[in-house]
Amino acid sequence: MHVIAFTSRKGGSGKSTLCAHLSVYADAPDAPALLIDCDPQGSLSLWHELRRAATPVLARCEARELADTVEAARQDGISWVMIDTPPHNTADIAAALRVADLAVIPFRPAVFDIAAVAATLDMARAIGKPVLPVINAAPPRRGTQAGHVVTEAREALLAMGVMPWIGQITSRAAFAHALASGQAVGEFEPGSAAAAEIAEFWQETRRACSLKEGRTR
Repeated sequence: MHVIAFTSRKGGSGKSTLCAHLSVYADAPDAPALLIDCDPQGSLSLWHELRRAATPVLARCEARELADTVEAARQDGISWVMIDTPPHNTADIAAALRVADLAVIPFRPAVFDIAAVAATLDMARAIGKPVLPVINAAPPRRGTQAGHVVTEAREALLAMGVMPWIGQITSRAAFAHALASGQAVGEFEPGSAAAAEIAEFWQETRRACSLKEGRTR
């Protein structure tokens, strides 16, 4: 079983959005994914309600219940667990990191978001968890060239000693429209540029989890 915590010390980074979109890729008819909503704002729970589908399965719990919730999922044969965390509660973020195999850290290419990444990285390193930072809500590329703010954000993370995902999640209306309909963007606009970005990031997430599993064997 793979457990992914979507974490950031800053609100509005895109944790709930990426968690929802990726969960549909992780979901399978014979192996439903489990979404755990630990954020009091409940954005993931709202999306699940709009979805009106049995899967991915959703559980709401407090951080102190995470270990038991994840263990129950393991006993039930769940393959993928994705945890949405609150942005400002350090103790809750730490609890999610402790039960996770990987921390996905979304951040916008802006100074306050990058500062929040540094704080989240410090927490993950202290607990000994691998991280996968991803630039979210990025300006569109010009051909194959990323925007200047994206390049600068990537350089800032490299200076922190961490490699962000080589791709980006571009600011696109399709992401919001999909969530409002209770769908992931791959269902809402299959074949779109937005769906392609999420599919690529899902493959990178799977790769990161596989690398972690290989190191622990």
